[in-house]
Amino acid sequence: MDPQLRIELFPADLDASLAFYAALGFELRGRKDGPPRYANVRLGGVRLGLCEAAAVDPAARRLPAGTELVVDVDDVTGLRDELVGRGVQLDEDLAEREWGLTDFRVVDPDGYYWRFTSRR
Repeated sequence: MDPQLRIELFPADLDASLAFYAALGFELRGRKDGPPRYANVRLGGVRLGLCEAAAVDPAARRLPAGTELVVDVDDVTGLRDELVGRGVQLDEDLAEREWGLTDFRVVDPDGYYWRFTSRR
């Protein structure tokens, strides 16, 4: 068995989220224009399902307090430069952390917090 993780997010505006994740390098893998409006995107082994929030019970789409979505990459500096070149706004720029990794952080249009980090 080869388990895979897919994260389901509930954006207020599916089109704005698709534009944001495309700028991060995610590839659109499928889309259904509803109802509900839904899309699948992928960046390597990172898979997201995006279901427009209007179609979902508000209690089911609360932002997870204290949650950080982390993507390990081989070249964090190169990725940072590429994303900034595409117009992605950083929440925190590259920093070497006390635990020995280097990372940068972004926030999507709905407040989901992403950290892109070097591998150990």
